[in-house]
This record gives sequence, structure tokens and C-alpha cells, in this order.
Amino acid sequence: MSKTAIYPGSFDPVTNGHLHIIQRGLEIFDSIIITIMCNPAKSSLFTVEERVEMLEESLKGLANVEVDVSHGLLVDYVRQRQANAILRGMRAVSDFEYEFQMALMNRKLNRDIQTVFMMTGLRWIFTSSTIIKEAAKFGGDIEDMVPPLVNRKLKEKNGFIHTP
Repeated sequence: MSKTAIYPGSFDPVTNGHLHIIQRGLEIFDSIIITIMCNPAKSSLFTVEERVEMLEESLKGLANVEVDVSHGLLVDYVRQRQANAILRGMRAVSDFEYEFQMALMNRKLNRDIQTVFMMTGLRWIFTSSTIIKEAAKFGGDIEDMVPPLVNRKLKEKNGFIHTP
């Protein structure tokens, strides 16, 4: 039986930390569906289409991954995609409480869906999309924290480079 995980998030934008979790997740799962979860309560810097584009470009050359978008409950999406688990990355203790609560709620909503937590590599422990966006906003060098396309798009969004 094939093991498929859903890796949900806003990916606004995707970071090298996200990519590291995906690469390591593929050592456990046969395939991973990276799913942009649309949360109307959250404001995003990038559109869903831009995030899909950045993820697809960043994942080129990586087999057994797919990028998708969901607008509903995660457990419903997992069941619809016939996945076995939810893959979540954790950076620090500060992530634990929220992730633990979400895992318990998902388990209450569907007992058949497992959540697998994966600690990020030490290199990415401080990296979050929010921190990267903040640094990029003020011209900080984030080149080694995000894929090249993301770095360019952040510079464009923040007015540091202009597209014709």
C-alpha cells in the first residue's frame, strides 16, 4: 500500500526549511502532496497562484511530489486525496503547543488520520516565512534561506528590483 502524506501550510513564501522537510519526508512517505491551505482570516503577501508557481519551480527535479490548493478542512482534504498522514514541520518549542492542538483536533475530526511531526534541521530552526518576509521588506539578505525564484519575487514585491 502506498503511503501518501499531505504537507499543509500557507507557504507565503516557501522557504528552504519547507523544502528540507519535504526532502526528508520523502524518506518516509512514497509521495507528498504539498497543499496550500487558503485561510481567509490570514492576509498573504503572495497570491495563491504565485505560491503555486514558487512551489512548483522550487520542487523541480524532485520526484513524487505534487502541489495543490485547498479551501476547506484539512481532514476532509486528506480523506478526499486518500492520504495516510499529515506531515508537519516543527522548528522550536514555540511551535509545539499550536501544532499539538491542531493534531488533536484533526484526530477528533477523523481518527484514521495520523499526524507526523518532523523537526527541522538546525540550519532552519529560526527560519519562518514571516521572519523572511520581514527581513526582505527592509532589504535583508535572505538569499540562502529561500529558493532563487522566491528571493527574486520578494525583492520585486518590496521594490528592490523592477520587472519590465
